[in-house]
Amino acid sequence: MKKTATGFVAGAVMAMTGQAAMADGHGEITVGYFLEWPMPFLAAKASGAYDEALGMKVNWVSFETGTAMSAAMASGDVQISVSQGVPPFVVATSGGQDLQIIDVAVSYSENDNCVVRSDLEIDKDSAGELAGKKVAVPLGTAAHYGFLRQMDHFGVDVSSLQVVDMAPPEGAAALSQGAVDFACGWGGGLARMKEYGNILLTGAEKQELGILVFDVTSAPAAFLAENGDTAAKFAAVTAAANADWKANQSDEMLAVIAKESGMDVDATKASISTFEFPSVEEQLSAAWFGGNAASFMKGVADVFVEAGSIDSALDSYEGTVNTGPLEAAKDM
Repeated sequence: MKKTATGFVAGAVMAMTGQAAMADGHGEITVGYFLEWPMPFLAAKASGAYDEALGMKVNWVSFETGTAMSAAMASGDVQISVSQGVPPFVVATSGGQDLQIIDVAVSYSENDNCVVRSDLEIDKDSAGELAGKKVAVPLGTAAHYGFLRQMDHFGVDVSSLQVVDMAPPEGAAALSQGAVDFACGWGGGLARMKEYGNILLTGAEKQELGILVFDVTSAPAAFLAENGDTAAKFAAVTAAANADWKANQSDEMLAVIAKESGMDVDATKASISTFEFPSVEEQLSAAWFGGNAASFMKGVADVFVEAGSIDSALDSYEGTVNTGPLEAAKDM
């Protein structure tokens, strides 16, 4: 596990030259996002609202993990990533990559979890029986962090497990084939995992243990320093789409989100119903960027250090939160 996470960080940091491909200079930017991860911003993507507000072409590229997003931002191929998990963001910044958060994309305790194969008949009361088992985990992601915290809660020594680095779709396939005993992931991958097994803890039970699960919109600090207005407009379009969804949840908007995320409408509705989209005001409060977010990231980093997944943590993650775009978006 350590080799994979630290190897990624090293590669990302070495690739940081030219990471801030300037939007103003090219008249376009590239934004990373996830398929099978239905969110209101996808309706704005489909309508061209981002292009119109930013006054430039927005190219969209899909990823399977937040670690891949970090690498793409480090190389300069991507300027903004929507819904990057906090753990991959923490892994990257802990390793020296100069990324910053500009908003809370989504909170989703119910939509990120670990699933144990049904035939093992293991639940939260017998989770100790997972020792020695084989598990598929997308390393350096929110699912990886949740996995480590759950194993700690259940007293399962991670070193006793055979941990295989797999993105959620691959983890779901491996679980269905009996190639792994349990798997961790999110979105469509998690939905398919649940067809072959059971979760150990509900979202509410995880929250009670302090296992928060949320994603952020992130970007290289150098890009934000020179393109603050672009980032603010991007955040404003996202906030407007979120507000529209929260107020109306129309079938028309749901259908567009489903199409853009590569899912059918029923699966999209089931997934997005487990999501929360904090308003700009909520994000700027103490519950998020007013203090909690940076403290939570420090906790994530410390867990990864203790697990041997990264070499060291930053003293503080306050510098990785840039509230400038959100503050400006309030008045747009």
